[in-house]
Amino acid sequence: TQSTWVIFFAMPSFTAAYNSLEKGGDSLYVPKTRDAVIKLLHSLGPQDAVCFDVDSTVVAEEFIDELADFCGVGLKVQQVTRKAMSGNTNFRTALKERLNIIRPSIQQIDQFRKENGIKLTPGISGLVAGLHKRLIPIYLVSGGFELLILPVGESLDIPEDNIYANKLLFNEEGEYVGFDETQPTSASGGKALAISEIKQRHNRRYVIMVGDGATDAEACPPANAFIGFGGNVAREAVKERSLLFVHSFQELSQLMLNHHSQN
Repeated sequence: TQSTWVIFFAMPSFTAAYNSLEKGGDSLYVPKTRDAVIKLLHSLGPQDAVCFDVDSTVVAEEFIDELADFCGVGLKVQQVTRKAMSGNTNFRTALKERLNIIRPSIQQIDQFRKENGIKLTPGISGLVAGLHKRLIPIYLVSGGFELLILPVGESLDIPEDNIYANKLLFNEEGEYVGFDETQPTSASGGKALAISEIKQRHNRRYVIMVGDGATDAEACPPANAFIGFGGNVAREAVKERSLLFVHSFQELSQLMLNHHSQN
């Protein structure tokens, strides 16, 4: 019998998040103008949180595409990705199809991390350091893989408990056997569930979501505000859904940190 086990720590229960969304969620303040979003950013403190997407936001690349190329199946995975982008496949199904093509072993992932390193987007380290100085909690919320995202969090001094991502499953030989489908980030709308859980577990007042994709924009609400990011890939559809859209983390730092330093 082939045994299956999970690498790294257990994620929190998301039952409360599902129940909250089914009931319509908490009473939320959601700003309606760009100026109101900026005013909200200026008001953030230790009782609030800022959540960042990872692929094409905190890091410059898309980890699943890079891993597929590393494993020699990049073109096949791109075909599945295009199919998913057309709207004919939901996120979890597309994730399963792509992983079934890649089938990365632990050994391959370790080698991928050693050879590729971490390519942080310019300006993110300074922004995160500034938010830490203001004692504002930071989370990484991603549809990517925990094994690849944990080192990103470590490089930015973001605690492991503040990372929400998908778990890959392996057998005792380190061979890929699947992924944890109970994690909300593996599903369509999963980032909204993760943010709802963040608000409830830690009694956060305001939560800001920053990201480059449609799944990030869809997380508001329950996030109180969404900031579109175009520093690596500027998606027109995301820009249209963003009251505040920035093209670099330096620009976002100017908005979030400089005001505070002047007061």
